Amino acid sequence: MELPAPLRQGVDSLLEKVTLPVLKQAARTLSERYRAELRDGRLHMGEDMAVKAYLATRLPATYAAVRASLIALADARPDFHPKTLLDIGAGPGTMLWATVDAWPELEQAILVEASAAVRKVGQALASGTIAARAEWIAGDATIDLDGLKPADLVSIAYVLDEVAPASLPKLVHHLWQLTADTLLIAEPGTPAGWQRILAARQQLIEAGAHILAPCPHQAPCPLKPQDWCHFSRRVARSRLHRLVKEADVPWEDEKFIYLAASRQPAPVRPARVLAPPKGGSGNVVLKLCQPDGSAGEQLLSKRDGNVFKVARRADWGDTLG
Repeated sequence: MELPAPLRQGVDSLLEKVTLPVLKQAARTLSERYRAELRDGRLHMGEDMAVKAYLATRLPATYAAVRASLIALADARPDFHPKTLLDIGAGPGTMLWATVDAWPELEQAILVEASAAVRKVGQALASGTIAARAEWIAGDATIDLDGLKPADLVSIAYVLDEVAPASLPKLVHHLWQLTADTLLIAEPGTPAGWQRILAARQQLIEAGAHILAPCPHQAPCPLKPQDWCHFSRRVARSRLHRLVKEADVPWEDEKFIYLAASRQPAPVRPARVLAPPKGGSGNVVLKLCQPDGSAGEQLLSKRDGNVFKVARRADWGDTLG
């Protein structure tokens, strides 16, 4: 999954005059902060060079993750066509670009972002290329949500990991209050990210939300530690991306976890593939999360007819049906 051409061209233009050594150092610093999940009061992308490092090394992967999450949401709710978007912790507009790609008819987007440096870049990238009316608002996800209007789609991606755990229930409560139809949360695909998603999932169910994806049910998650729910998208690395990361492989796999919850009743949802399929001679083994709330591996063979044909084409994160 690649960046939309206008976004890729805008990023290339912003990075063309940045020297490689400076970009490498900024990328290392940014990576260390993300990996440590630092909450020291400083913004990860508070400075201009940190934003450019993000564009070079993280934007393609986070875009792939949120776009995949929106695909799953659209599959679960084919009737959902949001006209308004409210994105909290918007970064350089990753969710905006992914949402417009999924629903070109989007009319208005409110993007809340604490970093002035990030807002400046996000506005520059979207100007003249995004048809939806986009308004960028300075604000912190935990304290600046009052006064915002509800939107059809409310989103928060790769932000919960930057919020103090004690503040997460109040934040999720505010997000749900602002959700006119559907809320999408995305997090890094780590055990810690999964735990944050699980907590938000339970809170939203108790508030009356209907889970659309990835879960095909409202029951407690059947997975137990040391296992955890997450998905993956393979992302092609540009030449600059490889140089900045000093990487030989021309791609990377972005692991992520997401949750889509709606005020509308969820339709019947088929089983979800929770791991890379394992194939053999005339059979395939899929790890499935089932609509009845169970999860486990299932062996399918030619004797299963059409189900087997579907299973052979299924990939990690797909639904079986």
